[in-house]
Amino acid sequence: MSKVGFIGLGIMGRPMAKNMVKAGVELLVTDLNQEAVAEVVAAGAQAADYSQIGAQCEVIFTIVPNGDIVKSILFDKDGVASTIKSGSVVCDMSSVTPVESKECYKRLKELGVGFVDAPVSGGEPGAVAGTLAIMAGGDEKDFTVLKPYFDILGSSALLIGESGSGSVTKLANQVIVNNTIAVVSEAFVLAVKAGADPEKVYQAIRGGLAGSAVLDAKIPMIVERNFKPGGPIRINHKDIKNVVNTAHAIDVPIPYTAQLYEILQSLKVHGHMEDDHGGIVQYFETLADVEVKKAD
Repeated sequence: MSKVGFIGLGIMGRPMAKNMVKAGVELLVTDLNQEAVAEVVAAGAQAADYSQIGAQCEVIFTIVPNGDIVKSILFDKDGVASTIKSGSVVCDMSSVTPVESKECYKRLKELGVGFVDAPVSGGEPGAVAGTLAIMAGGDEKDFTVLKPYFDILGSSALLIGESGSGSVTKLANQVIVNNTIAVVSEAFVLAVKAGADPEKVYQAIRGGLAGSAVLDAKIPMIVERNFKPGGPIRINHKDIKNVVNTAHAIDVPIPYTAQLYEILQSLKVHGHMEDDHGGIVQYFETLADVEVKKAD
């Protein structure tokens, strides 16, 4: 394997980088959070800046909060692209818009550098366990270069199509996940307000058509009032905003998701942005003046 750069050591990137080191990858890392850098360096990585990563690494991963940050890391003065070698491959695993991914692809292609947008699903637990679902967009030859690293980070990786396709798939994923959490929340607020035990309701319905990975992941957390983030509302709020903007740009009406965005806006106003996205339930609890929790 080549020397690899990894930029972004947040809630997802930190365990992902550690899994690469554990698998024997020679890894250069950087992040604005120096404590995170120190932690991953202690696990066996090397600290470096953007230009050093560009100069020394043939494969470079980024996973940061938004597309503007991705472009800044790559294209600002002393950014990765200032020193990157032709033939290298950049893989952005951030959740960004397809337009942003295509811009990075085009600008790097002019330098003879490959670019793959490969956002992930699975949250912090999947990042820690190395079981992420990876959805990629770009050229097949670049995906092939990245596949050994994807196999370290996830349990599945699929090339969806051309540049931007991975980002589109992640937007679709976020529509389904977040709307499902909202509908599950509404249903359980109804059940509790009507006097039912939420744990028994969960056990009764999880084996039927209403059962889902979202139901199994979130209801046990909600009834324990555990909103420690695996996927914070802050990130999902940003992703759903990207969904709304992208959909409007291509004339796709999204009435459910537009309403969901307003729900997330309300949670932002009430200080819940750092809660796990299971905390969406708190919006519906406030409306009904009830709390979904273990029965006394």
